[in-house]
Amino acid sequence: MPTPPRVLLAGIFHETHTFVQGTTPLTDFTIRRGDALLQRAGDGSMVDGFLEVAKSEGWNVVPVCDYLAAPSATMEHAAFETFWSELETGVKRALKDGPLDAIWLALHGAGVTDACQDIEGELLGRLRAMDGIGSDMPIFGAFDLHANFTEAMSRHATALVGYRENPHIDARDTAVRAAQLLARTLSGAPMPHMLSLRVPVIWPPTGTGTAVSPMRDLELRAREIETENPDIWAVNVIGGFSFSDVHDAGVAFSLVTTGNDTAAQAALDSLAEIAIRLRDKGQPAEWALDDALSEIKAKTDGPWIIIEPADNIGGGAAGDCTTVLRGLLRHGMTNAAVIIADPESVAALKDVCPGDTAQLKIGGKRTPQDPGPLDLTVTLIRKSDGNFDLEDRNSHMVASLGVHIKMGPCAVVETAGVTILLTSKKTAPADLGQLRSQGIIPESLSAIGVKGAVAHRRAYDPIAAGSYIVDTPGPCASDLSTLPYKNLRRPIHPLDPT
Repeated sequence: MPTPPRVLLAGIFHETHTFVQGTTPLTDFTIRRGDALLQRAGDGSMVDGFLEVAKSEGWNVVPVCDYLAAPSATMEHAAFETFWSELETGVKRALKDGPLDAIWLALHGAGVTDACQDIEGELLGRLRAMDGIGSDMPIFGAFDLHANFTEAMSRHATALVGYRENPHIDARDTAVRAAQLLARTLSGAPMPHMLSLRVPVIWPPTGTGTAVSPMRDLELRAREIETENPDIWAVNVIGGFSFSDVHDAGVAFSLVTTGNDTAAQAALDSLAEIAIRLRDKGQPAEWALDDALSEIKAKTDGPWIIIEPADNIGGGAAGDCTTVLRGLLRHGMTNAAVIIADPESVAALKDVCPGDTAQLKIGGKRTPQDPGPLDLTVTLIRKSDGNFDLEDRNSHMVASLGVHIKMGPCAVVETAGVTILLTSKKTAPADLGQLRSQGIIPESLSAIGVKGAVAHRRAYDPIAAGSYIVDTPGPCASDLSTLPYKNLRRPIHPLDPT
């Protein structure tokens, strides 16, 4: 019997918004070590997708560590170094037991620390430099469509495969594809390599939905390339993460190939031509909030979704902006709901019983662009521990978190006909189980405020009468000219004439 391949498993996942205040310390990361990674089997995450293939292939998985934090401010570099130290130790320990056949990584691709603009490229480069790894070790993995893909990532990785969908309903499937490519390599296929190309275009997250142009056109072309050239194993269309002020932020393409670089470069160039030709389609139009609310108030059906990308939790915002809530109250709208991350308000309700009233200063505590806390008299409806399971196992949230979500202690309050779900931990609105678990039935509402950009669509579009993307203050505003870039390569569209 041949010895099963030994494949080391690890991951680090953080989408870094470098323009928001503060830093992301090590304490903000959920860390799984050793067998805890193996216990992710069945949870719908990227790690779960890898483990499915590993089991079917009979690999001997060597689990080391998995670090995960929600999208947020610049990582403290010490957090990355702690991860690296643990991974380096794990690799050395594994090599003492015999050679490794491969490494598989669950990555995001837009990680930034206060000392490093490209943690994924740095990680891959450090791995390549280790004794026992070198240039011949297959290093495979999966990554997020909103990566800022660098030349270092393509140079040091053997094969990285990106999500094809936004909302990210295919994170687990992407991990399966990446692991299956590794299986092909371990079974004797030629060792692939990567090429990448960055174009002078940057789009906000609201412009990177894959159901519409330009991303839809690019994804179609990527699949054509894979069909046309069997040497090209995977083509990645990368929307980029515009809220990271790094040199390589923005639209990029990468591919995995066993063929010649001339054909691969021509394929990348064909994608670049489409991105540049359709560059204006990645800049979405947005409504003035009062105009949107006036239209919604005149309607008799619902629910109508008020999308607030400037406070997009999935993009790193605090999820505590009050502008939409203020608008609902100003327009006298009832049977409406919003979700606001506000642990202080939840704590202030500790001794309040359902049915009683309380005076709260809601929201506006962590976002400088916001007018500030809104002083309201509210009636407490219910309190909970904030735990819920995703209704949709392909939800955008499942990629890194799995299906079991923890919002921290929560409270549902009501004021002037508007229901407010207060959470202790900011939680992206990507699954209707978030509301239903707290006794709020989204289908019964007239209007729902959603702090998102694209990820909410899979959950909310099927129940919505329609939606309005509104222009409000916040750190994830779609108008990228409002951001003080210092490190971004220039010129780049739409910030400069191109």
